[in-house]
Amino acid sequence: MSPTINPEAVVNEVFSLYEKHGDEDYIGEPVSQLEHMSQAARLAEEEGYDDEVILAAFFHDIGHLCAGAGQTESMDGMGNMDHEKLGADYLLAHGFSERIAELVQAHVIAKRYLTYRYAEYYNKLSPASKVTLEFQGGMMSPEEAAAFEQKPDLDLIIRLRYWDDMAKETDVAVNNIGHLKMLALDHLTNRAANKV
Repeated sequence: MSPTINPEAVVNEVFSLYEKHGDEDYIGEPVSQLEHMSQAARLAEEEGYDDEVILAAFFHDIGHLCAGAGQTESMDGMGNMDHEKLGADYLLAHGFSERIAELVQAHVIAKRYLTYRYAEYYNKLSPASKVTLEFQGGMMSPEEAAAFEQKPDLDLIIRLRYWDDMAKETDVAVNNIGHLKMLALDHLTNRAANKV
């Protein structure tokens, strides 16, 4: 981590994205961006995963929030093209771990994999998710799937994808933001202390 990174300032900047854009429509889904990402983090925590995984679940769609105007193409109004890479790059630049960034970047390719591997997975996708799948490269080829299956965090990447799919419930209170801020602050502070 760069010694110039101030964990508290970073957390304030990152979470200000959610304050500014979190109430926006989540690309055709019945929940807002903030509701979606809050629910994904809650699902990860309820299943007993560690702080990095919980943060990755919360940050998985941050690429929709951090892209500047004109920085990326739109998927016909369904969010930003390459939002997974934008988000991963943003998090790395702000001192978050490579593990968090890799999980964020992998959540789109996991959808492509699951639609290849399981026909019923495609049928369960929301209409909006089916539209974005086409912009994201569509179903994987057998060769891509074989390479993807070699990833060391394969099971975790797929689990995060399922949280992404499940985190679209209406009327669920967003009451974990303060807790997530503390997880992010602890994560960055520990990395700074260890000069990672």
